[in-house]
Amino acid sequence: MKIAFYGSSILSSYWNGAATYYRGLVKSLAGLGHDITFYEPDAYERQNHRDIEPPEWCRVVVYPASLEAVRNVTAQAAEADVVVKASGVGVFDEELLLLAMAAARPDALKVWWDVDAPATLAELEQKSKAPLRQLLPQLDAVLTYGGGDSVVRSYEALGTRFCAPIYNALDPETHHPVPSDPRYRADLSFLGNRLPDREARVESFFLSAAEAAPHLSFLLGGSGWENKSLPPNVRALGHVATSEHNTFNCSPKAVLNINRDSMAARGFSPATRVFEAVGAGGCLITDAWEGIDSFLQPGEEVLVVHDGRELLNCLESLTPERAVEIGAAGRQRLLLEHTYRQRAQQVHEILTRRFRRATAA
Repeated sequence: MKIAFYGSSILSSYWNGAATYYRGLVKSLAGLGHDITFYEPDAYERQNHRDIEPPEWCRVVVYPASLEAVRNVTAQAAEADVVVKASGVGVFDEELLLLAMAAARPDALKVWWDVDAPATLAELEQKSKAPLRQLLPQLDAVLTYGGGDSVVRSYEALGTRFCAPIYNALDPETHHPVPSDPRYRADLSFLGNRLPDREARVESFFLSAAEAAPHLSFLLGGSGWENKSLPPNVRALGHVATSEHNTFNCSPKAVLNINRDSMAARGFSPATRVFEAVGAGGCLITDAWEGIDSFLQPGEEVLVVHDGRELLNCLESLTPERAVEIGAAGRQRLLLEHTYRQRAQQVHEILTRRFRRATAA
């Protein structure tokens, strides 16, 4: 099928945590024979921080961050069999949604793809006249970055015809073990942009552990931390390009995942960082959230902690040998059960079934 996909960016991960997710899914969907055009705005300096150039597996259209350009690119939705609007594009989100769906052919599938369902649902519950809430009953499907049954029930309560979570996963061609690099060696590393609903959790887990363990070394990667007061044993790296993620995840003794507040509250929302780190063979330590055992086995394939004190105790007792064992076991689990090829097959089956149903109707 011909798919028009309106998202934040597939070329740049700069202030765009969904880049790995988009790349893994779009690449694997293209491998199943779909013809995909990804539309992304020239915004937030993302085009100045590209991780990749336009790939061979999809066409990428970069448009100016203006309403006129939005009108031009959404008109092209009329050529597609499937029109996808993702959440969190960052500029003219409502206009993109309304114009793209209005331009879609009557027989085309219209899909809302939510990469931050907990935040979206919280907003929709407060704004009964939000354009998305009004449009949901008319859409053919809602696909989400995660959230499990809780998110599905919430979307169905808003009149959604069909909702399914499409979780993050591993692209083993992109994220895999590489040699350690002295630039990224540490006892614990964390990679994540500084966001309002994440910062307090970073302080209570990562920074509190660092303050209590001046004899250990910590690495903090991601945008926005430049003016943050940090303990002396925490080294801030700034933005880490995706081309460096394998090295970043393979070099420390352990890698930390910290969910944002909304993701932790809903559960069943493993971040891209989980699959990147474990896919590279890194020993992952994560904050506790419901559903982690659906992806990795705690104690064997991942280590789970509830606060900074538990994190510090975990680090102190973790030997390099045990860290390697956990990383290897986790990677094997992902290769067997959680790859983007498997996720794309799930999406392919959903689109095929619903396209046949729409065509028949």
